Formats: sequence, structure tokens, C-alpha cells
Amino acid sequence: MHDGPHSHLARKHSLARRDSIVEDIEDHPPFYTKIMIGVLKAVFFVYDVITYVPHRLFSNPEAKKKKSERTKSKPIKEGNPASPWIHDDLENGKLIKADKTLGQIWDEAVRVHGDHPCMGTREVLKITKEKQDTGKVFEKWEMGNYHWRSFIQVNERVTLIASALKKLGLKPKNPVVIFAETREEWMTTALACFKMNFPITTVYATLGEDAVCFALNEVEATTIFTTESLLPIVLKAMKNGAKLSTIVYYESFDQSQKNEKKKSDGAELISFTDLLNKGDANFVAAKENNPTLDDIAMIMYTSGTTGNPKGVMLAHRNIVTATAGQGYDLTVEYNDTYIGYLPLAHILEVCAECVCICKGTKIGYSSAQTLFDRAPKIPKGHKGDTTVLKPTLMACVPAVMDKIYKAVVDDVNSRSPLFREVFKCMYERKRARYEEGYKTLLLNKLVFNKIGKILGGELRIVLSGGAPLSPETQRFMNICFCCPVIQGYGLTETCGGATIADLHDLSTGTVGPPLRCAQIILEPWEEAGYSPKNETPQGEILVGGDHVALGYFKNPEKTKEDFLVRNGVRYFATGDIGEFRGDGSLKIIDRKKDLLKLSHGEYISLGKVETNLLTNPIIDNICVHGDSNKAYVIALVVPNQKNVSELAKKNGIENVDDWEKVCLNPVVIKAVLDELQKDSKGKLERVEIPQKIFLCHEPWTPASGLLTEALKLKRKNIEKEFKEEIERLYN
Repeated sequence: MHDGPHSHLARKHSLARRDSIVEDIEDHPPFYTKIMIGVLKAVFFVYDVITYVPHRLFSNPEAKKKKSERTKSKPIKEGNPASPWIHDDLENGKLIKADKTLGQIWDEAVRVHGDHPCMGTREVLKITKEKQDTGKVFEKWEMGNYHWRSFIQVNERVTLIASALKKLGLKPKNPVVIFAETREEWMTTALACFKMNFPITTVYATLGEDAVCFALNEVEATTIFTTESLLPIVLKAMKNGAKLSTIVYYESFDQSQKNEKKKSDGAELISFTDLLNKGDANFVAAKENNPTLDDIAMIMYTSGTTGNPKGVMLAHRNIVTATAGQGYDLTVEYNDTYIGYLPLAHILEVCAECVCICKGTKIGYSSAQTLFDRAPKIPKGHKGDTTVLKPTLMACVPAVMDKIYKAVVDDVNSRSPLFREVFKCMYERKRARYEEGYKTLLLNKLVFNKIGKILGGELRIVLSGGAPLSPETQRFMNICFCCPVIQGYGLTETCGGATIADLHDLSTGTVGPPLRCAQIILEPWEEAGYSPKNETPQGEILVGGDHVALGYFKNPEKTKEDFLVRNGVRYFATGDIGEFRGDGSLKIIDRKKDLLKLSHGEYISLGKVETNLLTNPIIDNICVHGDSNKAYVIALVVPNQKNVSELAKKNGIENVDDWEKVCLNPVVIKAVLDELQKDSKGKLERVEIPQKIFLCHEPWTPASGLLTEALKLKRKNIEKEFKEEIERLYN
């Protein structure tokens, strides 16, 4: 290890991380329970002896461990970790490149997959609105089955949209904005625009009129697709200077909105159904509409953790290259079912759906509000989308998986001491067997298949992206949902693609080797002791390949700052710090912007502290804050109302109905802080453990401006929102 002035920070990341659910489950078993657990372990021992030979024959653990530990990537120049790293399986070291545009990819999919189901939407039977005492209105949706369109049927709608937009006067390279939630019509519209060389400009559905107006004005778009519920924001943007000539809205599932009269001063307002009716089913695009590989396919506005959103220019070459690289490693199959619910304004969802289209995999659309049986819009006793669809493939962001993890822990903790101890015993049993390369068919049948039904019970692969996933949560998902959870790493600027974990890797905590379309170099950052020459190669991650974006729209200064050339190859500088393990898997260990030097000279990784503490059941969200003039860090905490209310009662607080008062109560604050500090021991260094906290009684959401659409912290916004509270904690 390079023994620079800050090599202690690098060493911290080699410490063992907690990798078990059992530490979050209450542990006060009575004597008889200990006897029962002893008997259960004895039964497992006898079972192992009896089934030793069959397990060796059918599980073949040696082969699994060999696949898990094999070399996955290597530097181009042998023995020189400062040279670019590429996937170990690349033929002659040549990266995958695109040879078709997105429109051509779609045409090929229609030709090959024809009558096979392509996109499905679940029928909404009834919407009930429940008014709360606070004045808020909660919707409950009674839903039916999924209705499917084949590739041919989707293509018919693509053709109608393309011809209708042509009739409305759009010309090649005229931008079209999509400001809408994820739904079938979103991707159908995008496919039509890809074929016609109308660059898609994406805006997150949770952003307000200021961000929408900013994007519309910057790209100078005259056409926008939105939903009925978002029309007021679009109309406000027009009043603030957005120059639109056509507004197309996707019809609402709510009949009351359909009956409302809609007006727009200065723009043609048209429903999606009416747009389809304007189209020509026999339309064939002129050659002038055929895009090239280097034409812009999307200008994707990142929600950004600071300032105005940046428009990332993604060419057809970029997206097709990323799709090919990701599809190679994901082993997506023709008979799979993918559930699409993440925002299509996020590159992770766009690329995931593009992979499915190429492979002929059907996509069933959903939303975070209807995903599970206990989702906010699903009435009690009714089925969520995963239960009905039974997906085999799913993309997740860590925030969603952390919620699933905490929900299961809470459920286990609410049961009897015997149940808790039996569950812990079985969980640890399966974890140990999993890491040894064995299958646990009996335990799956008895316990874990029932948990897996939360996500439909048929999952084959879960892909995690968008933010770091804690090893503890990753292992939990592996075990409880009986399928591999593989982390991917990438940014909008790299079309969501840089690395993806190997499907056979039994370990946790890494994001895998470079995609077959990517090469990665580790740029030294000497100030913090990071260098590819360290014993474990480390440095800022620079990603190269044909999937790297063209740059930022109308922002040449930022483009020049973040897109660099090294030895004639163009790279994107991610700002993330990574290290390559011995098997060639990349591990994200820090982020430049999240590193803070405290008054005593110690570097603190705020992101690392947050990732570790987020697994605690009493926390829903957390933002750690540091001041270079102080010797300690503090934290702003969004507590879990159920668990912290129980903690308050244990500490003598009788009335927990007024949640804001509970969060301001000094006894509760001290109890939560004590719990966090206790939980941090063994996971964090002393200087990394928050010494003071503030409890935020309202949740942080993208709508409040405190989280991005990918549910990452908008650190500057949070610090601004809670400026007075932060100052009080330091005084």
C-alpha cells in the first residue's frame, strides 16, 4: 500500500463490513428458545451428513466458487495498473461498438419478435380518493390485469406518432420534450422520435416549473409530451417564457381529469389518442429523417445534486453501444418479464428497456405507488403490480432495496422471540451455504420463497444502480429473494454503463469489471493518497468508450472540465474514487465531493458514513455534515416513525401522536443518537461517527427538492434548508 499522508483512508475501506441481517434483529431469547435453536442446528448437521453426496453432485460448489473468483478484468498493459482496464473476455482487447441507430434496432426487434408481447399496462378499474385530517388527499387504485401489445402492435403506434409529428411540422433535429411519469406511451413516443431524428429531451416528472422552463428554453423546444396531471406545470412554464406550439398529453387513468376542460393560450393542446388519430398507418419516413450514429438521440437533463440541471447529449452511438455492453452481461432472455417503474427520465431505466427490446423481453409498466401489495395506492387486500405481473427481471435503486430490507426486519422483530431466533438461524445458515456455493432448496421452500413473493416470487435477476448499495442489503436481497443481486455502475454521461458485476460472483460490495464496451483508468489523486501504484490500485475513475456522451448541451466549459483526453482516448471523469480488487472487480470507495478534512487532519467520506448508517431500522434517510474547523461530524436524520415511536415509548414518552414534537424531544434525540453510535461501532472509525443529530419530522422527497429523482441526496439543498439547525448543532 502506498504510504502517503492519507493512506489511512484507503486502509479503512479494506476493513470487514457487516454482512448480516442478524445484528438488526432483537436478541433477547429465553432459555427454551436457545434449546430449540440448538436442536435446529443439530438437525441441520444431520441433514448435511445425509445429503453430502447429492449436494456435491448437483450444486457443484467448487465450480461455482471457481467462477466467482475468476479474473474478470485486467490492465491492457500487463503488470501496469495505471494503464486502461478492460473486460478479461474481450477478443483481442477490442471494445464493442455500435453499427445501428436506435430506430434500426427497433425495426430489427419488430422483424424478429413480431407477435411476441412487447409492452403491457395494467388496467385501472376504480380510483378512490381519501381526504386526511391534514387536508392531504390519498388515492387508492383498484386494478385489474395487464393488457399487452405485441412488437407489431407497438410499431403501428410508433408509425402513427411519427407521421402525426411530421404533419405538425417537426423537422429533423427539432427537439421534443417528454415530461411525464414512466408509462408505455413514454417509450412508444421515444421510439417514434428516434426513427424520425427528433432528439428527445427528458425532464423528471417531479421537477417544478422552474426546471421545466429552464430545459424548454435551453433546447428551444416547441413540442412537449406530458400527462394530464402535469399540464398545470407546463402551462405555468409557458407563462414564464417557454415558447411551445404543441402540447400532447397522455390521458389520465382518473376519469374526473378526463372530463375537465383543458385550455392553453398560444399552443395547440392535443390528447395522445387524438395524436394517434392524426397519424397515417402507411407512413414511411423520408431519407432526410434517418439519423446517423452521431446524431443526438437524447438530451437527458440530470436532476443534479447542485444548481440547475445539466443537459447531457447522448448520440445514437452512445446509447446503442451501452445497450450492447449491458445486454452482453445481463443474460436477459426472450421469455423473461421485466417490470418498468423507475423514471424513464433516468438513463438506467432507458437502457434497461432498450436491452429488453433487443432481446424480445416483455416490459410490464408499473410505478413506485403501485409496485407492491402494500404500496401507497394499493387498497388493503388488493394486489400490487409485482404480485400480478410476476417479473423475472427488475432494476432497483438502493433506496428501494433498503426500504424492503427494513420492512422485513421490522416484520421479523414484531414476531415472537422463538420466531426471531429461528429466522436468524435459518438466515445465517443460508448465508453460509450461499457463500460456499451451495443451493438451499429446503430453506427456500420453508422460508425464503414466502418472502420472495413480495416481488412476485419469480425473480431471476435484480440489477442495482443509481447509488452505492451496502453489502448488507445486497446479501439480504440475495438470500431472501433467492436470486443474484448484481450492482452496476455508471452515470448519465456514460449512458449508465461503466461496469456490471459478474452474475456468478458470490461476493458483495463491488460493481464488477468494465463492460465490454468500456475501458477504465484510475487517475491518481495524490492529496488523498490514491494512486494506481498503491498495493491495491486506486484513483479517480475515468471511463472511456463509444458510450461516453458527446458532452453538456450549451455548456462547453463544463464539457471541457469533465470530458478529458488521455493518450488519444476520450474519457469522462466521474469524480468517484475506485479500486480494483485482485479479481479485477471495481469497488467504489469514495467520492471527491464527499471527502472532507476535519480540523485534526483526518479525511472523512460522508457518503461512506451515510451508506453504513442507512441500514439501521430507525433511519429512513440521513445526511452527514462536516465542518473543516470542527473535529467531529453531525447528522440530519429522517427517522422511521414506527420504530422511533417505539423507542420513545421505551424511554418514557407516553404521547407519540404529535410526530413533530417527538422529533424535537431531547430524550428521543439522545436515544436515537445512542442507537446510531452503538450501531456504528465496528463499522466506522471514531471520527466518522456523528456526535450530534437533528431529527427531521418530514420525509425528504424529489418533490421537496431535497433528493434527486434517483433518490440521492441533494446535499447543498439539504444544508440550505436546515442551515439554522446545523449552526445550532455546532454551537
